[in-house]
Amino acid sequence: MDVIRNFPAVSILMCIFAGIISSGLKGKAARKVNAVLMCIVTVLNLATLMYTIELKTYFVYVMGMFPAPWGNELRVSVMEASMALFFCIVMMLSVAGGIKKLGDEVADDKLHLYYVLMDLLLSSLLALCYTNDLFTAYVFIEINTIAACGLIMIRQNGRTIEAAVRYMVMSLLGSGMILLGICITYDITGHLLMSNIKEGMVRALEGGEYAIPVLVTITLLSVGLAIKSALFPFHAWLPDAYGYSTVSSAAVLSSLVSKGYIFLLFKIIYRVIGFDIYCDSRIIDVLFIFGLMGMIFGSTSAIRENDIRRMIAYSSVAQIGYIYMGIGMGTEFGMTAGIFHIFTHGATKSLLFIAAIGLTDVSGGSRKFIEITGAGYRHKWAGIGFTVGALSMVGIPLFAGFISKLLFAEASLSLGYKALPALIVLGISTILNAIYFMKTVIRIYTPVENSGYETVGFKNGRLYTVVIIAFIVLNVVLGVASDRIVDLIHMGLAVFA
Repeated sequence: MDVIRNFPAVSILMCIFAGIISSGLKGKAARKVNAVLMCIVTVLNLATLMYTIELKTYFVYVMGMFPAPWGNELRVSVMEASMALFFCIVMMLSVAGGIKKLGDEVADDKLHLYYVLMDLLLSSLLALCYTNDLFTAYVFIEINTIAACGLIMIRQNGRTIEAAVRYMVMSLLGSGMILLGICITYDITGHLLMSNIKEGMVRALEGGEYAIPVLVTITLLSVGLAIKSALFPFHAWLPDAYGYSTVSSAAVLSSLVSKGYIFLLFKIIYRVIGFDIYCDSRIIDVLFIFGLMGMIFGSTSAIRENDIRRMIAYSSVAQIGYIYMGIGMGTEFGMTAGIFHIFTHGATKSLLFIAAIGLTDVSGGSRKFIEITGAGYRHKWAGIGFTVGALSMVGIPLFAGFISKLLFAEASLSLGYKALPALIVLGISTILNAIYFMKTVIRIYTPVENSGYETVGFKNGRLYTVVIIAFIVLNVVLGVASDRIVDLIHMGLAVFA
């Protein structure tokens, strides 16, 4: 079984080498390499998860056989393995769901580059999950940023280029703050490995002379990752980036890229700074406030939209606010709810973007609400998929979104002065979610006579339909088997610390 300990490192390296190989291939060959890669990596991470569940603790993989504190390490437990497996599954389904449209959205001579970027993006997400080295995390943050920017602008129209520039400017601002925070951390502790940094932080605070530098470090790392994950009010780049990129890019960017940064923040809270130190810094209260504001602002902006994809994009601002609200609660229950919502949002948002492209395809390519009237009848599986995603986001029982809202509500009850605003905003946000999602569901199921648009059946898009069904199943599994998943999160957080 010790061979399984190599799987995390092998997964990351395979993605990098697949990107290198695909750069010299044509589009169809690069697509096949990408498909085989994601299948293999998914199996490797599934085996890793099963191994860590049996192990009930973490293991450390030493890169290059150089021990701490000089070497580079991967640290793997239930939390890292489950997040990495989830990222692999969602990316595989998102890419498969958008394959049919990709030929129309990306020029043939750039198609292989698209898969190169996807390979690099997956490598960076896996590295952010597994690495125990803070500077290595920064390196893969930059790889993630460059790959995501390329995926936005590869469509080569005015809106995507503008969106990519805005994304890059905001991301570089966040990256600069993260790098500065890492530099100060290294200056304080003399270490880059997360476990060693935490020990150094404790010693530094015991002396009392490094209280201000530690506070500055926490602020820089938190705000930098908040900017990169589009927490309100740093979300201005998000609607265009998600709304005008290719359908697979939108699904991956909304579901995974921002979640990779947020998961790194969880690692920093527990493994770099220390949970108690982080809560005492009061930065957590700032994240709580911005999380609440994002939940409201994202939803109100979504209500005002007349473009279905931009509406879904603004919904992501609200859902990211949910996660930061959970972090800002400063309790284990809040953290558990935040991590579970990463799974919920990843599974649901990809489903919504993939389903939305099916609805617009049978509406003359228009994304305006007036044009997608009755689209649920013209493309039944896209209509079903969007409806399931909408019901999940609203919080209807049986689906993942209901469990997320329930966990946040339960976590709020023990918060003291934070309980009332958390419950009020949670209720308001749920009502706002229902307004714009149910409005869209009603719209796509409003009958239209002689629309003039074609009707699409299962035979016209078998792979697309399979992807929709797979996302629906994933959403239901998260909702029905939530007890087991929450237990794994609790186990992971215990090992995380």
